[in-house]
Amino acid sequence: MPALHPEPALMLLPSSTWLPQPPLERVDLDWLTHAGIEVAILRLDRIDPLISGNKWFKLIEHLKTAGRVGAEGIISLGGAHSNHLHALAAAGQRFGFATVGLLRGHPQETPTVRDLQAFGMQLHWLGYGGYRARHEAGFWQPWQTQYPTLHPVPEGGGGLPGARGCMQLRAQVGAQLAGLGWSDYDGWWLACGTGTTLAGLVLAEAGDHPVYGALAVPDDHGVAQQVEMIVGQAGVSNPVYELFEASRGGFAKVDPLLLEFIEKTGQASGIPLEPLYTGKALLALKQQVEAGRFAQGTRLIFIHTGGLQGWRGLSSKN
Repeated sequence: MPALHPEPALMLLPSSTWLPQPPLERVDLDWLTHAGIEVAILRLDRIDPLISGNKWFKLIEHLKTAGRVGAEGIISLGGAHSNHLHALAAAGQRFGFATVGLLRGHPQETPTVRDLQAFGMQLHWLGYGGYRARHEAGFWQPWQTQYPTLHPVPEGGGGLPGARGCMQLRAQVGAQLAGLGWSDYDGWWLACGTGTTLAGLVLAEAGDHPVYGALAVPDDHGVAQQVEMIVGQAGVSNPVYELFEASRGGFAKVDPLLLEFIEKTGQASGIPLEPLYTGKALLALKQQVEAGRFAQGTRLIFIHTGGLQGWRGLSSKN
């Protein structure tokens, strides 16, 4: 396998265009208009057909680190519908580096898994107990022995490097505000799975604007702890953010109210949503708006974190 360049995307694409430029679009929905709230949605789902959503941004610094240490590729973790592994495998195929995926559970065939295999990712199924051990000391040692030339990346592209990649989202929003007729905004709203993107925005904002996270996963996933760890590693002592429960009973739990909301919202706005992350986040925002959480005239940036591909295999089960 060819070795990673220090900055593979930067080396292979024109320097002015290698970083995706997600469009910022105003979203008009009845419940926002009624409350006098304005929302602009950052369409990370539109940046790339395969390396989609926030995953590209979370990978940036990990790829740079892999290049600096002379790695030949990346080894990382995820589930059978993982948007992170899907983006990583697609990046490996596109830019010419090896990828290995450590998967939760037992072998199964899903649209995502078929894509991972087609993109050339080597897969290892860990079972459920083996996957739970991913946070334990020494977890990576046997894998690094087996794949000594690969650079390990946490689940979801997380950690401080992933957060630093997401810091660039603030500048991309700032460059597009004038096009909406906005001079400023009052905060961010986004779904949280690992908390990495939220942590990146907290670091980028440095207290200027609050960041609101809709927890698409249950408490036992430790999102709050991950956010605190990341911002602590970056030397931030008083991060400005707030988390809201939005898991609707657990990770990947879907209910009729959520599905109806997604369908109606998609019809009204033309924006595709999936129910594991963006759908849950937008429904949670609606609930908070209707509860009077935000004053009339508030302007929020909602991040569409992508994830549409992962819904392909799950949708048939609901």
